[in-house]
Amino acid sequence: MEENIRDPRLHVNEEPRDDFQDVAMGFAVMFAFMVVVFFAAVIIKANI
Repeated sequence: MEENIRDPRLHVNEEPRDDFQDVAMGFAVMFAFMVVVFFAAVIIKANI
């Protein structure tokens, strides 16, 4: 039997991922970080 290494059906996905959840989580974390940076900048600016 000749094996075709390019056949995706023969390769088991070792770590299945939910791409939408990964993108949504990345967006939420980045958004939260930017909100913290924004409020820190506002507080620093107000104190100057």
